[in-house]
Amino acid sequence: MEQDFFSWLRLEQTPGVGPATAAQLLSAFGTPQAIFTASPEALRSVVSARVATALLGAPDTALQQLHDRVQDWCAMAGNQVLTRADPRYPSDLLEIPDPPLILYVKGRVELLRAAGIGMVGSRHASTQGVRDAEQFAAALSQAGLTVVSGLAAGIDAAAHQGALRGAGSTIAVIGTGADIVYPARHRSLAHQIAETGCLVSEYSLGTPAIASNFPRRNRIISGLSKGVLVVEAAALSGSLITARMAAEQGRDVFAIPGSIHSPLAKGCHQLIRQGAKLVETAQDILDELPGYCLSAIQQAASASQNGAALQTADVPALLTVMGFDPLPLDVLAMRSGLEIAELSTQLLTLELAGELESLPGGFYRRLG
Repeated sequence: MEQDFFSWLRLEQTPGVGPATAAQLLSAFGTPQAIFTASPEALRSVVSARVATALLGAPDTALQQLHDRVQDWCAMAGNQVLTRADPRYPSDLLEIPDPPLILYVKGRVELLRAAGIGMVGSRHASTQGVRDAEQFAAALSQAGLTVVSGLAAGIDAAAHQGALRGAGSTIAVIGTGADIVYPARHRSLAHQIAETGCLVSEYSLGTPAIASNFPRRNRIISGLSKGVLVVEAAALSGSLITARMAAEQGRDVFAIPGSIHSPLAKGCHQLIRQGAKLVETAQDILDELPGYCLSAIQQAASASQNGAALQTADVPALLTVMGFDPLPLDVLAMRSGLEIAELSTQLLTLELAGELESLPGGFYRRLG
């Protein structure tokens, strides 16, 4: 790996230098190499004496060992590192006040520059919340947006799974090193994401799950997104941190309303009172982001007409059993005889084609 990357890694690993301090240093000196060759006086004009002393110190053995470890990791298929100077580094992320110095990426690195929609919510989601996350993610993915979430239990996992069921474009922003999957039970899901999407982390290889790292990574979820959807959240949910960061970054914030009696709806209701856009269907979000998904919607409609998304012979039968009254997913499964996964795929395609609409509470209704 080139000396240039070693300088970026050295800056990242310098004690007292986080993303915000690094941004100040880079603004003053331009490159990591220039930072490490600057005079003590020049450094102290930008950072504290303690940080300046750390920057002037010689690289240690541990740094070289970490550099070698990153080299070995990058030698494996699909693994890459991006510094802020890399042309592949996501431009949207550079807009935030404290973009990561280095991104460790496993999978399709080009998705980092695609139009993203963040999806977050409770780790202890309700059955309906999980269903909503899957259905919204599948529809948004089919419409050309890349679903960005955090690989956590509950809403995050459901969002990734829904996106995989759609077009497959999803980004998992993780709070550990890119060589560690947390929670471990999501190892299979992480593998699927790396196949058609990507895993991304700002943390050094080998970084374990540390509680304080997860709220910090939320700024990357919102930073990679044109808007953030909060599917289900309690009043003190960490998802509200992501929503706040999204608003501070100038991103749209969306929230799905729920029952006034549900603790898991209180966070969403709070966001709506504060100005978040209330959404009931994926189309509500697409209407707010027309420039990023219109052509993709047309492509999805074309794909459905060509039979790419479902067996077209089954469509008339499904529409027939639906009738024109709102019906829940389980009733539709019973009437159609289809497995839930296949039924959900067909419902999504019919919704994109304008044949039906999804309603609050997991209901569907045929149109026209």
